[in-house]
Amino acid sequence: MKSVEQWFAEYGESHRNPTNKTIHWICVPLITFSVLGMLWSLSPWAALAAVVFSLLFYLRLSRPLAVAMAAIAALMLWVISNLAQILMLSVLIFVLAWIGQFYGHHVEGKKPSFFKDVQFLLIGPIWLLGFIFRKQGWQY
Repeated sequence: MKSVEQWFAEYGESHRNPTNKTIHWICVPLITFSVLGMLWSLSPWAALAAVVFSLLFYLRLSRPLAVAMAAIAALMLWVISNLAQILMLSVLIFVLAWIGQFYGHHVEGKKPSFFKDVQFLLIGPIWLLGFIFRKQGWQY
């Protein structure tokens, strides 16, 4: 199993362009939110199962990042649980955010990392958190 630093370094190889990075700061959280929203519309248990699965993956990499992601996921699920018509909103967000992601990678000139390894779909959110942790001087 790769360390969190190895994952971040490999993910960072295709995320160096400032425009692509900015797009990721917007689109990755929106994609996370929209996936949880679509799962919630199927069943709240499906959304909770996805959160638990991802948190188990994150715990193997970094307890502090996993705790932070648990808090973010809880906030997202709370918002989702209070929205009507979450399916259509989530689908719209999902499609627009992925258009943004692919545009960012077009600008970058590199394919999204998940084409190499699907696990990178889980790395994106904690890669952003890693920046916040480093900026605050927190260990992960």
